Amino acid sequence: MAEMDPDGIIATDPRNNYDRKCLIIRKLLKFNPKQVFTWQLVKTVAMGQGLAVLMCGTAVTSQYLASDYHVDAPMLQSFMSYALLCITYTTALLFRTGDGNMFQILKKRWWKHLLVGLVDVEANYTVVKAYQYTTLTSIQLLDCFVIPVLMILSCWFLKTCYRPVHYISVCVCLLGVGAMVGADLLAGRDLGSTSDVLLGDGLVLLSASLYAVSNLCQEYTVKHLSSVEFLGMVGLFGTLISGIQLGVLEHNNVANIQWDWRIGLLFAGYALCMYTLYSCMPIVVRKTSATAVNLSLLTEDLISLFCGLFLFQYTFSGLYIVSLVIILVGFVSFNAVATTPNPADPITPSVGWKEGDYDNPDDIINEEVVVEVLEEQEEEEGECSEVS
Repeated sequence: MAEMDPDGIIATDPRNNYDRKCLIIRKLLKFNPKQVFTWQLVKTVAMGQGLAVLMCGTAVTSQYLASDYHVDAPMLQSFMSYALLCITYTTALLFRTGDGNMFQILKKRWWKHLLVGLVDVEANYTVVKAYQYTTLTSIQLLDCFVIPVLMILSCWFLKTCYRPVHYISVCVCLLGVGAMVGADLLAGRDLGSTSDVLLGDGLVLLSASLYAVSNLCQEYTVKHLSSVEFLGMVGLFGTLISGIQLGVLEHNNVANIQWDWRIGLLFAGYALCMYTLYSCMPIVVRKTSATAVNLSLLTEDLISLFCGLFLFQYTFSGLYIVSLVIILVGFVSFNAVATTPNPADPITPSVGWKEGDYDNPDDIINEEVVVEVLEEQEEEEGECSEVS
């Protein structure tokens, strides 16, 4: 009995090696690079690297504050970022009407946004604390734990179905991270403390898990509700939670800061970079996924390194270029093939779906499939005879 593969190509018997060879050859002949490397893919890569540049801005400003001015107040930096989000997006929710109004949102799901804000604040805090106990190499490696955790959570809660190419792409990106860490070791940049490596590594893994939960909630909110709601609620609860932690944990550190215009400028630069990052990330998440965004952010350490070559006199290694290329190849291949909702879940086909969006397999129009099948049936006999 004739069977049809997902692309509408007829195979007489998929268990027959001869028919399978014909099927593979026809798929190769049908491959069109323009259908994969589209303008949308270019924009996705560009937006992802834009986020990485913003992350680099936060890293550079933090490095200057720590190394040149001996400022140790990460919670103050986070508080300023959340305060900017609160001033803009939470205020915007105040002026909305209906279900999008801030008070209506708080009435229906205040505790959910409180948990997301708590998770987001602690994710930022724990990774900064990890630098006091473990090395930069450990942080760079273990921080990638966010990607497999996020993929597992996406499969469970968002019912995302990843294809083999996505898993291969993630492995390629992690291989690039390994090359980057190897270059750091060869260049003698294994910086950081070793006072309690086990505790530091545990903090990194905890931070990665918290980031995965935060990013999952962000993807769900921006695709089901609105970006403004997510940013407004994170800004509101993030300001409250980070403000409390700032007063309890860092009041002495803040009081000891020798303020001048340079330190103020670095704090402002960090806050603006983080605010822009938070504002732009939902746009990229809506077009791709939280997993794709985290893959794009893997290049942030490399961009920071290239800045450090000029700003902090880091040692250059050719492996950095190799790792950058490997990570970008993995990121491009991940986004070249769309993830699909789980067809067994009756809810997911409508999530983020609109007519004409071909990321969803349910969007394929039956008439087009029939035409394609008829064309393939006419070509099948001639192509198979050429193979023989």
